[in-house]
Amino acid sequence: MRLRLLLVLGMTSAAMGQVAPAPHPVRSAQELRASQAPEARSTIRFEDATAKAGIDFTHSFGAAKLGSLLEGTGSGCVWFDYNNDGLPDLYVLSGRPLDDSMHPYPLKDKPQPPPHNHLYRNNGDGTFTDVTEKAGLDPDLYAVAVTAADYDNDGYEDLLVTGYGKTILYHNNGDGTFTDVTAKAGIKVDGWAISSTWLDYDRDGCVDLFVGRYVKFDPKYRNYYAADNYPGPLDYEGETNKLFHNNCAGTFTDVTDKSGIGAYIGRTMGVTAADFDGDGWPDIYVANDRTENFLFHNKHDGTFEEMAGDAGVAYGQNGEATSSMGPVFADITGSGLLDLWVSDAHYNRLMKNNGKGGFDDVGIASGLSQANAQYVSWGTGVYDFDNDGWLDIMVFHGGLIHMIPEEHSVFRGLGGGRFEDVSETAGPVVNARTVARGACFADYDNDGKVDAFVVNLGGRGTLLRNVSSGTGHWIAIRLQGGRTDKNHSGSNRDGIGARVEVWAGGREQVAERVASSGYLSQDDGRLHFGLGAAGKVDKIVVHWPSGREQTLEGAGVDRVLTVEEPQ
Repeated sequence: MRLRLLLVLGMTSAAMGQVAPAPHPVRSAQELRASQAPEARSTIRFEDATAKAGIDFTHSFGAAKLGSLLEGTGSGCVWFDYNNDGLPDLYVLSGRPLDDSMHPYPLKDKPQPPPHNHLYRNNGDGTFTDVTEKAGLDPDLYAVAVTAADYDNDGYEDLLVTGYGKTILYHNNGDGTFTDVTAKAGIKVDGWAISSTWLDYDRDGCVDLFVGRYVKFDPKYRNYYAADNYPGPLDYEGETNKLFHNNCAGTFTDVTDKSGIGAYIGRTMGVTAADFDGDGWPDIYVANDRTENFLFHNKHDGTFEEMAGDAGVAYGQNGEATSSMGPVFADITGSGLLDLWVSDAHYNRLMKNNGKGGFDDVGIASGLSQANAQYVSWGTGVYDFDNDGWLDIMVFHGGLIHMIPEEHSVFRGLGGGRFEDVSETAGPVVNARTVARGACFADYDNDGKVDAFVVNLGGRGTLLRNVSSGTGHWIAIRLQGGRTDKNHSGSNRDGIGARVEVWAGGREQVAERVASSGYLSQDDGRLHFGLGAAGKVDKIVVHWPSGREQTLEGAGVDRVLTVEEPQ
């Protein structure tokens, strides 16, 4: 039986930063709701659209039954518009059988062809076509995580696929095919690579690459207590992560040690990067498994300072090293600052940005942590699913070291950091029990409602279409930075690192364009804003990574707006 909770946080102040005054006074959530005419309450609801969409994907962990840390980690997915037709396409990862000596329970009959990753092209009518073979995206790899960005600024998004024993950088050729350029680009990653992300840490207009690594996995190690099922993360040595500087010429330089990141050993699970303190430079958050988490603060000189302990995001509220999974930066409390939400194997954590270079853990105080304490949480997304102007949270669950299926969670945002557990009414697909792992989010049918895809460990993946009723207006913003492969000025082509402020209906909303987010996955790069009853957008302000500031006024609603960086 589910817990039904009304979750309350104290109201936070209005947005901070050097921006022009709002067209209307910024009001608190309570004031705004009180001033609005009575309206029908929105209902967040999802339906299973997998079969209708033509997505036929089954994840494999490569063995007859779960028997190792590698197998239990699962895989992720990414939404990205690989052919620039304005429709988010889906790339989903899978493991595959390895040598029998690597599994305590190897498959007697190896499937032919082997399980593999799949690229599904969005047809624009709610259906997808499997174009994996044509695209050349079926590597001989036990794949775990994926991240997308246009690393060479040629106008097409490329892919980095990580896994056990191999990391592959795929260049998008612009004709529906991809080429493995890992060696040519100078990307060399040993061991087990996992969640990774793109960020322009030196703001030169070319996105750099942070590659997370999990543990020094020994597939032949079998020493564990029977109840544990297999050795856990602390049974293996931790690993360092890697940082590659983009040379803006199609190649990268390993700056792991030079940057200071190589000095830290962890057990990376999820990674994301954003400018949490508003100084204009992107920082990196690493969610570690059973090890303190890392917050690498950008020092503006090519180096980073690890400050998770000082910032209050290294440990759980009781000082314990938790099993952190999927981190998300978002203005969850409506303060104009980026808060941090992290899914976890025990207590999910909401860490409120205090505006003083740190965070206050309010997950337990708010009740969000307790509501998911009975589950193991993995993939997660923070979006306004009902477009009422307040961010909601979706979390996918599944057994940790045993194949225990669990239902999933949806928390409806009420404004000011208050949430309501609406999981029971969010649809049968939300209440269906699966062993979930990575999840990625996008409005794949461009109807203004954010949808999700979840990878289920050893099972069929699920496409959750958002069919919420009573929803408000919305706007989605696609950023296009000014730098191209021939133009050596401006921000990176994807606008990664740009901060966007949207003023509508007497409120300011803030979001940052990031690459990877959540667990092993990446969402659609378009920034989605729910606008409630607002019939127009008063003002949009874009703070580009190049330092340029751009203002647009009077934009229409219920549309995808492309914003190009001015030269």
